[in-house]
Amino acid sequence: MIIANTYTFKILRYDAKEPEETPSFSFYQIKVLPGLTVLAVLMRIRDEIDGTLSFRSSCRSAVCGSCAMVINGKIDLACRTQVASFGDETIILEPLPNFEIIKDLVVDLTPFWTMYEKIKPWLSRKQPDPEKEIPQSEEERDRIDQFVNCILCASCYGACPVLARNPDYMGPHAFAKLERFMLDSRDERSMRSLEEINNERGVWGCDTLLRCIDACPKDVRPTDSIVGLRKKLLKYKLFGKRNDED
Repeated sequence: MIIANTYTFKILRYDAKEPEETPSFSFYQIKVLPGLTVLAVLMRIRDEIDGTLSFRSSCRSAVCGSCAMVINGKIDLACRTQVASFGDETIILEPLPNFEIIKDLVVDLTPFWTMYEKIKPWLSRKQPDPEKEIPQSEEERDRIDQFVNCILCASCYGACPVLARNPDYMGPHAFAKLERFMLDSRDERSMRSLEEINNERGVWGCDTLLRCIDACPKDVRPTDSIVGLRKKLLKYKLFGKRNDED
């Protein structure tokens, strides 16, 4: 016989449309069967107990990254976090740090996407487009696999201590994606394109505390990308061109 345990969900509530109200916690007691995720319980709370509760979700499979939040003090995806993994029967849910709250667990991701767009996250080509695809060897693909795994969930952005004090910092997600394209054998962007990140708002602003690595649900290790980009910049400044320049 499967026994459902009773958990108390303590969820931060706030509505930016009601600025006179201060953030506060709502408490929900709910019986949870083994195997249910935090996201599944959130849906049940919204559908059966409190229809005003707001949160983001989509794939429920740790692919889209939209349900990233703080769960008992740790940033993670609600869809992959088992309720039964917590010994404590009180589970505290809060929105991602470093973002403005729109409502409850939903945050405004505009600055996250703005910084992402700055690194031009697409293949940059100088040569004419080929008639067929550009082949890659297995070794060339292996070079970018780590960073291709990024699902843009914003967990690293929320965990970054630099962004907590400097909102102009580009963020670990941007550097992980930039390194992904810099390492791609099909990409032909100039080293000159790295000048925008050659400052304290860029790769030199990182404290290398590895919080982004701890928070990433896909083991992308954004700090590795920052180190890689720093090395590229130093080699470029010391020895010149990486590729043919314009």
